[in-house]
Amino acid sequence: MKSNILEIQQFLAQEFPQSLQKCAVIDVQSKYAQVSYRVDEQELRPGGTVSGPTIMTIADFALYVAILAEMGIVALAVTSNMNIHFLRKPDGSRNLVAEARLIKVGRVLVVGEVWVYSEGIDDPVAHVTGSYSLPIKA
Repeated sequence: MKSNILEIQQFLAQEFPQSLQKCAVIDVQSKYAQVSYRVDEQELRPGGTVSGPTIMTIADFALYVAILAEMGIVALAVTSNMNIHFLRKPDGSRNLVAEARLIKVGRVLVVGEVWVYSEGIDDPVAHVTGSYSLPIKA
């Protein structure tokens, strides 16, 4: 059972409100989510670049939202693996935008990829692949 953007936002606000302090859901479709991360000075490294942990955060959030959109509300889905390639320096004066696509949706494992961008810039700053473990249905 798939979830729409309103159902996902309500679930996150109720069960995972800390995720919405910096992140926002922009769009969801079948096996797809687009999210944003509001960057400020706390996320910057020397030289004005966005920190790696911040980029990992938006990628993880994007995958989770894509899973919620595709499979419905799965509160106990957890990250089981993430790999990241940092491609170029993010613009520290811009928010981040991430686009997640699910590659494989199985009974107990979901695999996806995420492209992360500095808002308004076409070239990605990172490419992330990851997997989520789903709760086993009894």
